[in-house]
Amino acid sequence: MPERLHFTDLDEANELIATDPMALLIGFVLDQQVTVQKAFSGPLVLRERLGSIDAATVADADLDAIFRERPALHRFPGSMAKRVHDLAVHVRDEYDGDAARIWTDAADTAALRANLAALPGFGEMKVKAIGAVLAKRFGVAAATDLVPGHPTLGDVDSAQALADYQAGKRAWKLSLKESEARRIAGQSSAESTA
Repeated sequence: MPERLHFTDLDEANELIATDPMALLIGFVLDQQVTVQKAFSGPLVLRERLGSIDAATVADADLDAIFRERPALHRFPGSMAKRVHDLAVHVRDEYDGDAARIWTDAADTAALRANLAALPGFGEMKVKAIGAVLAKRFGVAAATDLVPGHPTLGDVDSAQALADYQAGKRAWKLSLKESEARRIAGQSSAESTA
């Protein structure tokens, strides 16, 4: 296991997500419509507010109130509190509270993909993203075939690599928007000449 993942500006948060599998999963759940830094510092904030982030503690807590405490833990505190709760219940009930079993119990890529896809809040993009982190940062062999062909958080090994990743992601999103705008403009043009 790495000593830290460089996903936030806080050493303590980076260490937590590298050394506590539940923290890593919570960070991935929160990694939606907020910065990577905000999402992956969330597990540390949650631990500070709750006292622990083991699956049973999180599953039994009133996360809505904790997520809404100022400053809010996420841009969408209510829905994210529910997703983190559902994740904790799943880990508690399916893996006896041991989040690492999601990948250590997986015999192969298909099993790992199924385990990750069954997690509340994990769609195909998150499965690939966490797969890349598991393969490239944790050496999980079953995750190797989940790694997509584009840069992911799995490529982030320093603060500079995170900045580069985020800049690349912004450029990619902008190119998608520009491509869509051209497509729509082309359709409008074709319709007006028809």
